[in-house]
Amino acid sequence: MNRFVELFCRPLPHLTGGKAFLLRLLMAPNLFFVEVEGAGRLERNGSSPCIYAFNHNNAFESLFVPVLLIWLLGGRRVSFVIDWMFGRLPVVGWLMKQIDPVYVWHKRSTWAFLERRREKAASSSSRDECVRRLREGASIGIFPEGTRNGDPFRLLKAKPGIGSIALESAAPVIPVGIEFVAARRRGRVPLVGKIVLRFGEPMQFERHRASVAGPDAGASRALKRRLAGEIADEVMLAISPLCGKSYPYTESEPEPIPTLKPSMEALCPS
Repeated sequence: MNRFVELFCRPLPHLTGGKAFLLRLLMAPNLFFVEVEGAGRLERNGSSPCIYAFNHNNAFESLFVPVLLIWLLGGRRVSFVIDWMFGRLPVVGWLMKQIDPVYVWHKRSTWAFLERRREKAASSSSRDECVRRLREGASIGIFPEGTRNGDPFRLLKAKPGIGSIALESAAPVIPVGIEFVAARRRGRVPLVGKIVLRFGEPMQFERHRASVAGPDAGASRALKRRLAGEIADEVMLAISPLCGKSYPYTESEPEPIPTLKPSMEALCPS
């Protein structure tokens, strides 16, 4: 099916008419910039709540990748974990609020009136909010690196937050790699460019959960922190071959995939 026909005819049963029209408009740039591989894995996961884990390259993908994911899910909402300051930006902030994001409140503001609001909101835990939403049937999207990473060759060390969320919620994690096709050739991630989005197999962490599920295991915060770190590293190791970057923070470091002109599935495979 022609991509432009798909843009206007693809069913979006989980959205109202107005929001479906907005999503179609926001999807238009993805027709030119993004290719998708492994989208069939989303269908196999069905409508079950899960954690989508992405590497993070630059600001360009911050809006377009969430739009594409929600599009592929037929309009089902995915609440992305984002810096609270994005919610204060004109236009972008309004667009982000449409997916009901989970804000992270760590970064301080130099503006006193915003800092007062941040301090008040920071009393709530973004991790606990993610767990609550997953248990209520929603999915979340998260960037375990915790910040933008312009290195075209290596991922950053994962923050343990994704491990804690997976441990507490029992939700599967779907690793997703974002690769800028020209990044390795140029030696840097471009500000704008062709993206390949690759979906991996869902990851379950039953062994880790079993370690904290017994009568004695609720025991140790140190144990939970260690397990959360292990889960975070396993997720990044799964993302590594999907995005073409190495993850050099564990004993086993997978080889990055070569960056070639991709032969991908259609953006919205039929």
